[in-house]
Amino acid sequence: MFDSAMDKAEIRTRMRAQRKLLNTPDRVANIVRHAADLPAGAVVALYAAIGAEVPTDDLAKALVDQGRTLCLPVVVDRDAPMVFRLWSIGDPLEEDAAGCPAPLDLVSEVMPDLVMTPLVAFDGRGGRLGQGGGYYDRTFEMMPDIMRVGLAFAGQETEYLPKEPHDIGLHGILTENGYRPFK
Repeated sequence: MFDSAMDKAEIRTRMRAQRKLLNTPDRVANIVRHAADLPAGAVVALYAAIGAEVPTDDLAKALVDQGRTLCLPVVVDRDAPMVFRLWSIGDPLEEDAAGCPAPLDLVSEVMPDLVMTPLVAFDGRGGRLGQGGGYYDRTFEMMPDIMRVGLAFAGQETEYLPKEPHDIGLHGILTENGYRPFK
């Protein structure tokens, strides 16, 4: 689909349009049906979806039903790794330093076992193309042992993604087709 001459900005533009088309209630419901297939982890970091990112509301409910504790990422400093704050369904959110919905600053920080990350595109080798801010890559670099799972629609997969030294890969992906680990 993409060749090595394409840059990340061009891929993002194309794949954001693709993701928007793929974001349907049926596909989201199928993703949630596969929540039990996710790797183990008592504390799971989700995200509050923005734009056409895979919505996480129903997935949050499914994870709570499994007995998992939830948290959300928070950008406190735009040039630093994110922190994670405990979060329960219905808790109030405020904008963090990146303008994303996040738990209030009085909420306790926690270290997740499993991080569900949004993305624009992914490849079959665990490559992930995010929004371009580098927040997840900086965070994953500081927490290399955390299980990293992308949350996407199957149609966001591409054969090739350019990789730079700072790009941190995923351990697996959850789509409407189920959970798939990467080697």
